[in-house]
Amino acid sequence: MTSLFDPIRLGALDLPNRVAAAPVTRSRSGHDGVPTADNAAYYAQRASAGLIVSEAVNVSPNSAAFELAPGLYLPEQVAGWKRVMEAVHAAGGTLFAQLWHSGRVSSYALLDGRTPLAPSEVNEDLHLLQAYGTLANGQYTRIAASPARAMTSAEVYAAIDEFRVAARNAARAGIDGVEIHAANGYLPQQFLSPHTKRRDDEFGGSLENRVRFLDLVLQAVLEELPPGRVGVRLSPFAGYNNAPDPDVEATYARVARLLDAAGVAYIHAADTNAWAGQPDMAVILRILRPGFGGAIIANGGLDAASGAQLLASNMADMVSFGRPFIANPDLVERMRRGGPYNTPDPFTFYGGGARGHLDYPALVN
Repeated sequence: MTSLFDPIRLGALDLPNRVAAAPVTRSRSGHDGVPTADNAAYYAQRASAGLIVSEAVNVSPNSAAFELAPGLYLPEQVAGWKRVMEAVHAAGGTLFAQLWHSGRVSSYALLDGRTPLAPSEVNEDLHLLQAYGTLANGQYTRIAASPARAMTSAEVYAAIDEFRVAARNAARAGIDGVEIHAANGYLPQQFLSPHTKRRDDEFGGSLENRVRFLDLVLQAVLEELPPGRVGVRLSPFAGYNNAPDPDVEATYARVARLLDAAGVAYIHAADTNAWAGQPDMAVILRILRPGFGGAIIANGGLDAASGAQLLASNMADMVSFGRPFIANPDLVERMRRGGPYNTPDPFTFYGGGARGHLDYPALVN
């Protein structure tokens, strides 16, 4: 029976175990989204994970849902990621960068006064969008999202190319692969959702048109990286950032087939509603698994026991953990021993310095 600690061949990589570190925004990058020595230390601490998926990484200066998130579009950012990867590889780890465009989920305050870009001008639900920034007193908190404007066709294709450039920069930085962030109500999911995309061009209307943006982003990324070094994160039922779909099963079954045809290494299936006590993982896997022959990484509201059950059922191939990895850099070993576990401090999740970032204690042998 498959366990969390069995090795796995994931795309082009052989990984030592099936415990992944999920992408969790930490908002501790330096000026202009340049990763720092602290970022390198943070990821190196978690190198015992079979796979680390980085915090979301902006592909464009037009992407900014969280202040102080890292980027992969400037030479200085690439240099910062090189330092991160040197530390991760020295510790024996494997890291994929999660490529991110927040689209309408932003604020003019995070975009140097610019208006957020979106598939369509949908602004009646701004109170549901999650944008974060730093107050003058240094505290990191949620801020008001700004009204977005519809992207021109040229801007849509420019955004697609930004994913291409970010994938190229990931390779230059020595990053092991990339994960396209098509979840949590960000730009690719905004194009998938009839609520947030109300266009009448080649991206509007039919299901085939709605998946076109993700398809073109994927094609662009695959021009820079082999499919065995590419994953895609999906959250079919996510209420986060309000990009609902009236026919989740049809949409995401089609997306699964699209990703299968492209031969990507994995789908990262995020059950974002599990934290609110309304888990959807069983349904998500039932939708995705029939059409996708690659690996599926299950994420959201899981612990060692429930993750092991998913692996034993053959519905998932790896399990990723977010908050547990924040508080337990050596989570894999703690799971082997059955604990004990440090408790995460939510007040230090975003922003700040080393406290709540680098100071969670490891096990004493």
